[in-house]
Amino acid sequence: MIQIHEKWALVTGASRGIGRLAALELAKNGCNLILHSRELSHLENVKKEAQSYGVTVKTVACDLAREEEVQNLCKEIDMQGIPVDIILNNAGVQVAYRTEYLKTPVSDYLESFRINTIAPMMICYHFLPGMVERGFGRIVNTTSGITLDPQQAGYSASKAALDKVTVDLGSKYEGTNVILSLTDPGWCRTDLGGPNAPNPPDSAIPGVVVGVFVDDCKSGRLFSAGDYTGMTLEDAVKKAQGATGFIE
Repeated sequence: MIQIHEKWALVTGASRGIGRLAALELAKNGCNLILHSRELSHLENVKKEAQSYGVTVKTVACDLAREEEVQNLCKEIDMQGIPVDIILNNAGVQVAYRTEYLKTPVSDYLESFRINTIAPMMICYHFLPGMVERGFGRIVNTTSGITLDPQQAGYSASKAALDKVTVDLGSKYEGTNVILSLTDPGWCRTDLGGPNAPNPPDSAIPGVVVGVFVDDCKSGRLFSAGDYTGMTLEDAVKKAQGATGFIE
């Protein structure tokens, strides 16, 4: 298991839910944070919580549905001279549940792909060269286990696309210390998952961050958080490094 003390992590969608919990887990392990939300005011509480662990915390605001704002987000981080070592692309949107799924509007796909696929990949493309130059990087993109559910076609298709581009891109870094992974938090009671979800948000910890701590130079794996619920981080990482979990 690697040490991330004094490294820098960008966590999107960090103001609440799984993103907030993941950010705090990194802070507990000494990682400095760049926390993202649509509004800076949404990050005030989690920033204070993270700072209580003695790490440095920056906050950035961006609407991930807008390409120019994503570009400006990356430029803002560059201008601060922050070396992004770790990316948790946690932010996502589930636009609607379409009972009449044959009437799914095009807008469901457009909005879902902008936020769930295009924005995280723009962030990956921007910061990967610096990771390669420094010889270290961890990217964990958040996917979904939804299947056989055309009522959520825009969401599930955008996550399937994210799976594909993450695995394909990760293959180019196989055998290096730049590792790209996917994580599925499971169906949790968050603003996105809704109140009827079976799992509490903290069931996703430490599973959603094990991809940060693996040290075996293997990319393209899916780490399902439910496989690690109740485990210590150390034991979870040992299990993760012994797993295959590759998406073909």
